[in-house]
Amino acid sequence: QVHFVESGGGLVQAGTSLRLSCTASGRPLNDYAMAWFRESPGKDREFVAAITWSGHDTYYADSVKGRFTISRDNDKETAYLQMNSLKPEDTALYYCAGATRLNYGLGLRGLDPFPDGLAAWGQGTLVTVSS
Repeated sequence: QVHFVESGGGLVQAGTSLRLSCTASGRPLNDYAMAWFRESPGKDREFVAAITWSGHDTYYADSVKGRFTISRDNDKETAYLQMNSLKPEDTALYYCAGATRLNYGLGLRGLDPFPDGLAAWGQGTLVTVSS
């Protein structure tokens, strides 16, 4: 069974950058397409970004496109989310997750590309952006 652990969250000012990491154990990272989601008080969980097994294709929600970059290093069993030009509305608990299936059509439209769900989730890392 795979286990994901996120790190890298913190308190930053608007306009700055932060990089989140998600490290896998128990099973190889390249068994999974990887994604980042976020959840803030009073809002539903929101899809942020996804990346295919090899890292060849990436998908983003419109709210983060052009500011966030998802990547992965399968040799290091780690996925990343580089967040630039952070805004106060990016404040949330960020989760990484892995899936064995991905809907490319949904991803290309900036939607959650995992209609069949995700295999495993991390515990989350908190990002707080002050204005």
